[in-house]
Amino acid sequence: MDTPGNPPRVVHHTTESPAGGKYLESVASYLIKVAAEPHLIYCPVTDRIGQFGSLAHSARALRNDGSRRTNREGLVCIQIEVLGRAATPWTDDWDPMRKPGWQKILAAIRSWGVPDSWPAGPPPKYPGGSAPRSRSTWQSKGGHFGHSHVPGNDHGDPGAIDTGKILLATSGDPDGDEQGAGVTPLPRVSLARVVAAAKKDPSGPDGGLTHPADVRPVEKALVAEGLLERRYADGSFGTKTVTAYAAWQRSKAGGSYSGRAADGVPGRDSLTRLGKKHGFTVIA
Repeated sequence: MDTPGNPPRVVHHTTESPAGGKYLESVASYLIKVAAEPHLIYCPVTDRIGQFGSLAHSARALRNDGSRRTNREGLVCIQIEVLGRAATPWTDDWDPMRKPGWQKILAAIRSWGVPDSWPAGPPPKYPGGSAPRSRSTWQSKGGHFGHSHVPGNDHGDPGAIDTGKILLATSGDPDGDEQGAGVTPLPRVSLARVVAAAKKDPSGPDGGLTHPADVRPVEKALVAEGLLERRYADGSFGTKTVTAYAAWQRSKAGGSYSGRAADGVPGRDSLTRLGKKHGFTVIA
């Protein structure tokens, strides 16, 4: 990726084709033929998924914005083509709670720390709608975008999809037969991203937002510990959060660290202790 220090994001496309049947295979073959592959292709009728490559690598479904390679923006830029048409939103009459395939996609997206937000707003209806293609929003904000939001591009997909449904995750059996039969995975917090945020955010304007999806569970835990005021739990690992985390490091529960080992920049041990106590898993 060209800008791995920028937040992770997802771009939603529609194939402008029918769904169901064998359309997943035929459209996937076409996208390969024209060198416009996303990472994933999804059929909302059959709940089937196809994958073209690693989510950690660049897709090819966006046009460049001048010299800026939009396919390579952010830590990841996960692109999903959904079988359907922008003029008739594919989320109509679609229940994500009964779609285990979509739930797998959502879990994969969240594992990369993509926030459950739409920084440019919900995708507009098509035709007849319009959305700003803000370069500053695209480059600086993580979350979910429509193709219609991406600068340097002129497509109107995915249309007015239901953004709430897109992010709705099941915590039980996808068929809904046994309440509580499923297990909701704990949020995953990247140590590397939290450390990067702790070093970069305090010097940012009005509190930088380097990796808000990873920082928020940490701040929520610090609030629960009584070390951080709730109003400062905003996804920015600013000076207040650094001070609060240093207090956690010095505490017995946090490892009884002192000196440079309690400087407010998370270490694996103290972060793991916080995660075990407040419900998140620490990854690299």
